[in-house]
Amino acid sequence: MKYIIVGVVAGGVRTAARLRRMDEKAEIIIFEKGEYISYANCGLPYYIGEVIQERNKLFVQTAAAFNARFNIDVRVRSEVTGIDPARKVIQATDLNTGKKYEESYDRLVLSPGADPVRPPLPGIASEGIFTLRNVSDTDYIKAYVDKHKSGKAVIVGAGFIGLEMAENLHALGMDVTVIEMIGQVLAPLDFAVAAKVQSHIRSKGVKLKLNTAVAGFEKTDTGLKVLLKDQEPIDADVVILSIGVRPDTRLAVSAGLRLGTAKGIYVNEYLQTSDPDIYAVGDAIEFANPFTGVSMNTYLAGPANKQGRICANNIVLGNKEKYHGAINTAIVKVFDMTTGVTGMASKHLRAANIPHHVSTTHSGSHAGYYPGSQQMTIQITFAPDTGRLYGAQVAGYDGADKRLDVIASLIRKEGTIYDLMEFEHAYAPPYSSAKDPVNMAGFVADNILTGKHNVIYWDQVATQPVGTMLIDVRTPEEFGRGSIPGAVNIPVDSLRSRLAEVPAGSAVNVFCQVGLRGYLAQQILLQNGYTGVKNVSGGYNTWSSCDAEMKLSQPAQAVIA
Repeated sequence: MKYIIVGVVAGGVRTAARLRRMDEKAEIIIFEKGEYISYANCGLPYYIGEVIQERNKLFVQTAAAFNARFNIDVRVRSEVTGIDPARKVIQATDLNTGKKYEESYDRLVLSPGADPVRPPLPGIASEGIFTLRNVSDTDYIKAYVDKHKSGKAVIVGAGFIGLEMAENLHALGMDVTVIEMIGQVLAPLDFAVAAKVQSHIRSKGVKLKLNTAVAGFEKTDTGLKVLLKDQEPIDADVVILSIGVRPDTRLAVSAGLRLGTAKGIYVNEYLQTSDPDIYAVGDAIEFANPFTGVSMNTYLAGPANKQGRICANNIVLGNKEKYHGAINTAIVKVFDMTTGVTGMASKHLRAANIPHHVSTTHSGSHAGYYPGSQQMTIQITFAPDTGRLYGAQVAGYDGADKRLDVIASLIRKEGTIYDLMEFEHAYAPPYSSAKDPVNMAGFVADNILTGKHNVIYWDQVATQPVGTMLIDVRTPEEFGRGSIPGAVNIPVDSLRSRLAEVPAGSAVNVFCQVGLRGYLAQQILLQNGYTGVKNVSGGYNTWSSCDAEMKLSQPAQAVIA
């Protein structure tokens, strides 16, 4: 058998290595138009920022080493320009010599990846404007940035890569501004969690310009001007475009392969394209969302690696192993903070018309009496009938990643909030509390699901019916440092003796700092005959960060001459 793989990095190299382990006698050829076959895409921003100081550390495998270990013909700087499925051949060009030739195959695997989005804005081809997708991009950016370490950097796009670049350029001493068209960073997050990240970014001196559109670029004698719609331009020495990526489907289209509704290469559950002898993996494919059934793309190394293994198994053994899709679990380091997401956020569930509940909790990363405990925010979405988990978002510091991984594994197995409640963790004061943040997320969700805990969310507080009483049940000292406008301070420990101050028959909303004391106050009121008592989910902590960021996220209006 003769196998050809087009494209490398996670999916392609994984497929090739697995094919060799499955079939020692097969002829396997990898075509890659770039110079490298296996490198750490996710490490590129950290090399630019000099966290990773040795360039060679980025390379997982060289072509020579891969050939020696796996006996695979690796052809770098060799571009596949066409596919003839009827004849089962590919057309290729050796980019070093210009030679054009054909190569036959029995099975073909496409792993072309995705291309960075470069919108047709005026001046976008100017010197100093970059996208970051591969090692060559990294080399260009690093060489340019090394000449402007005390200069100004503008990041267009506040996604995962954009924020990593913002952190790393800031670490080099650059004055960094992040521009984002929508009203928050990290679009997969709900705003309540994104607000925490935004506040942290601002605290580091990085400027955020949200709800802001880039209109174009101008080259000047001293650098660049980033032109903004309805705002004054920003000076820059370097611009990083991190607007997003789109599946590279050019070869698939030229071969007549089917594309899906998400504009990626269509594959069935065995990762087989519309041609039975051609498979595809990685960023270029699309598959059904496990929750909605709607086609989606994912641009993550983890799923691509898993697809490569499954793809190779199916090629050698026949279509035996199904790919069940991805829930898009992703994480990012944003300065000192760790933020991650898995499954579906509330806003995406609403868009898909999927009924759900939301629970927001703030817990210590480990036992409060042990030094170094820091607050962690966990927001989960779940079904209102069965409690099935739909998604989770975490923003915190130490231990945020392991909580996200725990919840992601439960979501992947169609787990419920009851699995969070019963999750058994390794407990010692330096690592957790007797009730882990994962457990606490489950406990609060259970109270919501069973009706013991009726909540309202931060963005609903200002729209409550006229006559609703808002009670801040924190201490007078906490109340004095700031509260939700219109709130009356009745500390939870004094509530029983001050019930006369709460008019009978009135609607009541209560809140504390993070939600626990508010829940206690809610139970006191309900069991003393009050009805319609609601607790603000996530407490003042969530409301205040969201309120502050909503105000800061509005673009400054400027008169453009």
